[in-house]
Amino acid sequence: MFQMNAGYFLIQLASEKDKEKVYKEIGQAVRQDANGVKQVAYIGVVDPLNPRVESPEEIRDALVTAAKYIPVDQLGATDDCGFSPFSVDGKPKHGDPDFAREVAQQKMTNRVKGVKMASEVLGV
Repeated sequence: MFQMNAGYFLIQLASEKDKEKVYKEIGQAVRQDANGVKQVAYIGVVDPLNPRVESPEEIRDALVTAAKYIPVDQLGATDDCGFSPFSVDGKPKHGDPDFAREVAQQKMTNRVKGVKMASEVLGV
């Protein structure tokens, strides 16, 4: 994937069982120069299909661990695949749409807090 001359990649990882293995693989593959563009790997730190809300500390820890393998200036955070709970489809098991929206908003809030916490730990 990182052989493409693309600047950034959004990678589903919050639901991955062996995250550290994938962080290492990303760190080995992400390129400083992809035809003049530095590649950035945005790793999934929030699973939108699971109603359990990740804590800011969990998100911080995931990013700090990822930074052991992925250069900090090439590391970003994202959600695993968007928040379909905003619509009334049957995929996520969040219950009613109002509850799904509350869960999604808390997950996004915690992602922002966790990224800030990771930035402080990593000095960026």
